[in-house]
Amino acid sequence: MIALGCDHGGLNLKTAIIKYLEENNIEYKDFGCYTEDSVDYPTIAYPVATAVANGEFESGILCCGTGIGISIAANKVKGIRAAVVSNEFGAEMTRRHNNANILCMGGRVTSEADAVKFADIFLNTPFSSDEERHTRRVQMLSDIENGTFDI
Repeated sequence: MIALGCDHGGLNLKTAIIKYLEENNIEYKDFGCYTEDSVDYPTIAYPVATAVANGEFESGILCCGTGIGISIAANKVKGIRAAVVSNEFGAEMTRRHNNANILCMGGRVTSEADAVKFADIFLNTPFSSDEERHTRRVQMLSDIENGTFDI
């Protein structure tokens, strides 16, 4: 199941992604927002990121005006690897090499069609866990987060 959320700047992308998810019978929970009224992105990023980090959802998708603010907020939650993407290659590599668990995009910089493409790629790309270097690097990210990283 996918956790979704957006602020007012990403509502158009979230709406397009919901249509894609429904057409593909992919379960999701929408954490808001639901209108174009201004909302503070941390109030959306936090519950989505917490739900993903706790294992309630396998991954998440967050959208704001640029994808940047909402990704910064999501990345404050332990266990989250949220990545802003702006092209198909980034959507693939953030999963394949970085094992990102939240995809972030911007409604003011990404078209709805591209957002759906990026979401499809993100949701259907596995992590390259068979390649030791990627597993090692993701573990290093966890070590940094836990204060146990040693160069």
